[in-house]
Amino acid sequence: MRIQQFRIKDNHQGLPLAEWRDESDRTFSDENRNDLQLIANTSVEELVESSPELLVFPHNLNQNGDEIGKLHLIGLGKEKVTTGNLMGFIGVNGTQINICSRFSHDDGNDYFLHYMLCKVFRLNLFNLDYSISKDTAFDFLLYLFPHYLKKAMRQGLFKQYQQKRYNDANVRGVINVSRHIRENIPFRGTVSYDTREHSYDNNITQLIRHTIEYIRQKPLGRQILQNDADTISCASQIVLATPSYAQTNRQKVIYANVRPTIHPYFVDYTPLQRLCMQILRHETIKYGKEKDKVYGILFDGAWLWEEYLATLLAELHFHHPENKLKKGGFPMFNRPEYDEVFSKNSRRLYPDLYHKNNDSIDFILDAKYKHLNNGVGREDLYQVVSYMYCSKAPFGGYLYPLEYKQKSTQYELKGYGGNIIVYPFHVPQKEQIENNKDWSFDQFISLISDNEKKLKYDIKGYID
Repeated sequence: MRIQQFRIKDNHQGLPLAEWRDESDRTFSDENRNDLQLIANTSVEELVESSPELLVFPHNLNQNGDEIGKLHLIGLGKEKVTTGNLMGFIGVNGTQINICSRFSHDDGNDYFLHYMLCKVFRLNLFNLDYSISKDTAFDFLLYLFPHYLKKAMRQGLFKQYQQKRYNDANVRGVINVSRHIRENIPFRGTVSYDTREHSYDNNITQLIRHTIEYIRQKPLGRQILQNDADTISCASQIVLATPSYAQTNRQKVIYANVRPTIHPYFVDYTPLQRLCMQILRHETIKYGKEKDKVYGILFDGAWLWEEYLATLLAELHFHHPENKLKKGGFPMFNRPEYDEVFSKNSRRLYPDLYHKNNDSIDFILDAKYKHLNNGVGREDLYQVVSYMYCSKAPFGGYLYPLEYKQKSTQYELKGYGGNIIVYPFHVPQKEQIENNKDWSFDQFISLISDNEKKLKYDIKGYID
C-alpha cells in the first residue's frame, strides 16, 4: 500500500483539493479523496465510537463545554477542505493527514503544539532533543505516557484474579485430578491443585511493562522515562511487579488486551491501557493494510490552550475550576435554594481561570484558542460579564494566541463598572530571528519563555 502524508493547519477555512500535495509533492488523487470522505463531515464522537485505534484528548469530549464531540474533524465541501480546533494525526488506508497548529511552518516543525503538550503533561523541555524523532504522531504518544502512568499508579498497582497452578503439600484450592495422577503417581507427598488469587503480575501490568521496555529502545523515549522522579519510581514498580516478563510474549500480551478493561476501582488504568496499545501497535497501525480502518491521535486545541495557560498562571495562584468534576467555581446565587427556581442543575459558575485576593475574586480570564482579531463574540462577551457581575470582579479578560506582536486593549464597562482586557499572546515565529534557517526548538523555548514572563508581569499588575 502506498502511503501519502498530507499536512493542513487547524482553523483552515477552505483549502482546495487541487492545491493539496503530499510530502513528496504528489497531488491529491481519487484514492485519497475516497479515503478523506470516510472521515470528512463526520462528527468526532462518531469517529471515536467506530474507531478504537483513534485517541482523542480530552477523553471527555465535552470537558470544556465546547462539545467537540459534535463537531466535524474535517469538513469537505465543494472541492475544499476546512478544519477546526482539533490538531494531531489521523489516517485511513493509504492517506495520512497531519493537522498542525496554525503556528507551524512549511518545514514541518510544529513547535507550539509540541511545547504546549510538554507543558501540560509536565515534561522537562530542556531534556528533550526535539530533532531526534521524525515521527510526530509517535512523539505525541510518548508525551502522554508518563502522565497517564503516574495518574493510574496513584490508585495503586493494578491487581487481578489469576488462575494459578500448584503442586505442593499445602492445598489451597480445587484439586486437579487428572494433573495430580499424571504428576504425582506414584505418590510423592504433593497434590496438584488450581486456585484463583490476586496477582500484580497480570495482563494489564504486563502490557505496561512491555510498553516501558519498548519506549526504552527509542532515543526520545529514554529521556521521557527519566523525566522526573515520579516517572522513574512508577516504571520501577511496574518492572518489579512483572517478574514473568519476556519480550517474546509481546504479541500474546497485546492480544490479551484487545478489549478495554473496565474496573470499578482502577478506573485510570483504562485510558493507560488504550495508550499502551496505541504505542505498541503504532507501526502496525500506521503502515497496516486493514481496509477503511481509522487510526490516529488528536487534541482539542481549545482544551490544550486552556490547560497550558493554567500551568502558566498557577505561579500567580490563579484557580482552574474543573467543571465536570464539580471542583472549584463559585455560586451564582446567594442562597442555594434559589437554584431550584431556575434549574435542577446547580447554578455554579466555572470560569476558565480566576484569581482570588483573600476571599474576593478580582480577575477572571477566559482562554480562547480561536482568533479574536475581529472582536469578541456576543456569547463570549456576555459570559465573562456575567462571571464578573456575580463575583464582583473588577477585571475580566480574554487570552488568545497570535502569530505577531500586538498590544492588549482595555474596555471599561458601564453600570457597576469593571474592565475587560483582551490579551493577544504572541507565539514566536522563525521570522523573528536574523537567520531563520537556524530556527530550533531551543530558540522557540527561549522566545516564548520571554513572552510568558511579560504576560505574567502584565497580569500581576492588576492583581497586586
